[in-house]
Amino acid sequence: MRIGTGWDIHPLVEGRDLVLGGVYIENDRGCLGHSDGDALIHAVIDAMLGAAGLGDIGDMFPDTDETFRGISSVVLLRLANDKLRENDFDIVNVDCTVIIQSPKLGHYKDRMRETIAEALDLDVDSVNVKAKTAEHIMGELGSSDAVMAQAAVLIEEA
Repeated sequence: MRIGTGWDIHPLVEGRDLVLGGVYIENDRGCLGHSDGDALIHAVIDAMLGAAGLGDIGDMFPDTDETFRGISSVVLLRLANDKLRENDFDIVNVDCTVIIQSPKLGHYKDRMRETIAEALDLDVDSVNVKAKTAEHIMGELGSSDAVMAQAAVLIEEA
């Protein structure tokens, strides 16, 4: 068994949809990014690749490659899972945390879990999503100007 961790942060800007865990979140601003900016899925991908010793999301999906401009991060998650399987690894479980002051994510968490589980071909019970605020501190996170996500992924040899 091997474990990997991932982390990502994106500023929230006008003119972008807020997508976290593959789920559209009602908000007036969204994540700035080369893809759809889904910080949660980006953290999961980094954790997956790290656990398998396969680099990071920037290695696999560089922001200099126009192929990935505006792409759904769920597509990237599936591709990263394919890469793990090509290297004879299976995911055991995923645990992640989103830190965002607002909007509140409580009623979106189950859909995020379902979306991530489906993309990774896992039972939903193998995926956990937690949502936290920054308690109005921590700079951009506390002022609702950014979103941060952390993830841990446990893998095993197939």
